[in-house]
Amino acid sequence: MNLIRTAMLLAFMTALFMAVGYLIGGSGGMMIAFVIAAGMNFFGYWNADKMVLRMHHAVEVNEQTAPEYFGIVRDLAARAGLPMPKTYLIQNPQPNAFATGRNPQNAAVAATTGLLERLSYEEVAAVMAHELAHVQNRDTLTMTITATLAGAISMLGNFAFFFGGNRDNNNGFGIVGVLVAMIVAPLAAAMVQMAISRTREYSADRRGAEICGNPLWLASALDKIARNAQRIHNPDAEHNPATAHMFIINPLSGERMDNLFSTHPATENRIAALQAMAAKGMGRSDAPTGRSRGPWEAADETVQPSRPEVPKPNPWGRNPTGPRGRRP
Repeated sequence: MNLIRTAMLLAFMTALFMAVGYLIGGSGGMMIAFVIAAGMNFFGYWNADKMVLRMHHAVEVNEQTAPEYFGIVRDLAARAGLPMPKTYLIQNPQPNAFATGRNPQNAAVAATTGLLERLSYEEVAAVMAHELAHVQNRDTLTMTITATLAGAISMLGNFAFFFGGNRDNNNGFGIVGVLVAMIVAPLAAAMVQMAISRTREYSADRRGAEICGNPLWLASALDKIARNAQRIHNPDAEHNPATAHMFIINPLSGERMDNLFSTHPATENRIAALQAMAAKGMGRSDAPTGRSRGPWEAADETVQPSRPEVPKPNPWGRNPTGPRGRRP
C-alpha cells in the first residue's frame, strides 16, 4: 500500500511540476518541466536522503565518535528487527530529529546536538524509536522525495516571480498564469507535505512507543522538543522549509495549530494519544516526567534552581563523570 501511495504521490507532484512549467512557459515549458521532474524523481530515489542530510549539515557518527547515541540507535534497531541505519548528528541547539532513506536497508537517522543535551536518556531513546518507526513503516522515501519536489516547485514559483514567464505563449493565462505559478503551485505542494506528515506522525508515535517500551517517554520528549523549538531558532530549517515535515516536531517558527496549514498534528493531541496508550497498560511506570534532568541533559528552564548543576556534556554523548542511565 505504501508503494502505491508513493507512486501516486510522485505522479501528482510530477503533474504539478509540469503544470507550473506550462503556466510559465507554455507547452515548451511543460516539456522542460517534465524532463526535469523525471530526472529529479530518478535522482531523488537514489540521492534525496543525501541532499536532505547535506542541507542540515549532518555529520555521520559511529561507536567511537558518539558511543551512547550510536548505542541507542543500535539497540532500538535490533529491537525493531531493522538493519542498523546510518547515524548522523546535526550541530544545532534546537532539539529535533528526522529519518530519511529510500528503504530500511538504506536508511539514516539524524538528531541535533540540542536533542542530546536537553533530553534524558529515555526521552532520546523514545525520539529515535519514533524515527525508526518511520523507517519501518517505509515513510522515509515518500517524505524525502516530497521534500525535494516541493522545494523544486517553490523554486519554479520564485523563477516566475523574477523572470515573469513567457507572456507570448498560447496558454491563455499570461500574467495570471505566472501569478498562479508563484502562489498556488507552491501552496499545493506544501499542502501535500502537510497531509503526508500529519497522517503518518500518529502512526510513528504509536510504533515508536512500542519499540522503546514506554509511551510516556515519547510524550515527555515531544513536550520538551515543542517548548524548546518555539524559542530556539533553526536557521537550516528556515532556509529549507520544504524539509520541515520530516522532523519529529515542526522546526519552523510560529506553527503550532492543528489545522489544514500545519505540517504536524498539534503536540498536545499527540501527547494525549500517547498518554491514552499508557493508561491502557502499555509501558512501565518509571517514564520520565518531563521535569527531571537525565544523565546527559544540560540545564534548562525546567530544572529547579536549588538542584545542583551537572557539568554540560559533550554534544553527542553522556557526561563521562555523570550517572549512567538505563538502556532502552
